[in-house]
Amino acid sequence: MIEYLSANLWQMWAVLAVLGLLLELSSGDFFIMCFAIGACGAALVSPFVGFYWQLAVFAVVTAFSIFQVRPFALRYLHRGEENRVSNADAIIGQTGRVSQTIPAGGFGRVALSGDDWKAVATDAEELPVGTAVRVVGRESIIITVERLTN
Repeated sequence: MIEYLSANLWQMWAVLAVLGLLLELSSGDFFIMCFAIGACGAALVSPFVGFYWQLAVFAVVTAFSIFQVRPFALRYLHRGEENRVSNADAIIGQTGRVSQTIPAGGFGRVALSGDDWKAVATDAEELPVGTAVRVVGRESIIITVERLTN
């Protein structure tokens, strides 16, 4: 078994690369991805060099990715945003239309970017269907809206 693994180390590097890609899906910081890139580099050279050279290639490619590729990727992917919001929090500030009347102090519905959200108004007045509103907050799956003034 050990002889097989030592003869086919590229498979170990490939598994590490795939695991790195899967872990990157949960973080989104493009940090773990750098280790996956290093594992790909080591997998490419593994048929030609020994294990210590593979480790060296892994370390060098990972370091290069962290210090050179990652800043470029973050700048391109996140466009310099220091405070990235999640999908649901990204709706704060967007405008939509009331699709089901929001009674004073009660819940209604708001159509927003193709989705229909349960909503509550900030004011103590009723918002009829068709009223233009802006999202000012979110608590779980309920958004808080205010009437847009013209």
